[in-house]
Amino acid sequence: MSKIPGVKPPELKSLVRVQDRLTFLYAEHCIVNRSDNAITISDQRGTVHVPAATLSVLMLGPGSNVTHAAISLLAESRSTCIWVGERGVRYYCHGASLASSTHLLEEQAKLVSSERSRLKVARKMYEMRFPNEETAGLTMQQLLGKEGTRVRRAYERESRRTGVQWSGRSYKMTDFDEADLINQALSAVNTSLYGVVHAVIVSLGCSPGLGFVHARNERSFVYDIADLYKADITIPLAFDLAALGVEDVSAAARKALRDRMTDGKFLQRCVRDVRYLLLPDSEVAEEDVQVEDITTQIWAGAAGYSDAGHNFGKGVVDGEEF
Repeated sequence: MSKIPGVKPPELKSLVRVQDRLTFLYAEHCIVNRSDNAITISDQRGTVHVPAATLSVLMLGPGSNVTHAAISLLAESRSTCIWVGERGVRYYCHGASLASSTHLLEEQAKLVSSERSRLKVARKMYEMRFPNEETAGLTMQQLLGKEGTRVRRAYERESRRTGVQWSGRSYKMTDFDEADLINQALSAVNTSLYGVVHAVIVSLGCSPGLGFVHARNERSFVYDIADLYKADITIPLAFDLAALGVEDVSAAARKALRDRMTDGKFLQRCVRDVRYLLLPDSEVAEEDVQVEDITTQIWAGAAGYSDAGHNFGKGVVDGEEF
């Protein structure tokens, strides 16, 4: 049998962990290619080399052309590649996971499938936002009301701090330019935040669609996790940009958010928060990505799990004959 052609992918244990990576890179109207172990981004101004193994997510906007070699390198590095619309306001699809185990995904699915455990996770999310308040006995309606008040006060606080007039959150997904400057800034920074959170979630092997507060959307869990950071990160940042009156608010928002995330070690924080929400306390301190070789298994009902790759037409599994 001939060898499989192409370069053999690196082992997971040799890859950079998700919390140690760069946050995101947005590219548009360019050609994305590969040079050795780097991604190259070329336009009329020249070519930039980007180390693929340390990149968390590459956001490809309109006018970007990507080669097979570039996508192959991103996949080998488990760097998430997402295709987005103009200014990053629409999301189309994403790449592969960094995780080799479905442990977090199974925990997520188990927790979201029970109303009691789902409410427990939702309360943990609100406890993270209200560190000095008791939330254990509150219903979801009460929690949502407290969250609405908290976000409204955050907008009002930042408006007073920066002097930017605030008349409410107003925007159209189909027309970015119709909104005023502060709403454009909020849309831009939140979109980039969603991209990074999405990259963390899929890198850990979780489902972006299985949310605990948000529901029935392909990125419900992305919105759940992103909401943990808006009052601290994106809302103040958007008001700062509006106060400066930047000309290209979408580009300025991406650059400012990337700088803020790098300084604040955002990826480490996001990984830690996802694990805290989904795992029992005894497992939270363990490594976020299991790098050991994990054999694919088959669930045999009451007999438990058995290694895949065998014909069970005639044989014995856990003492039972088939």
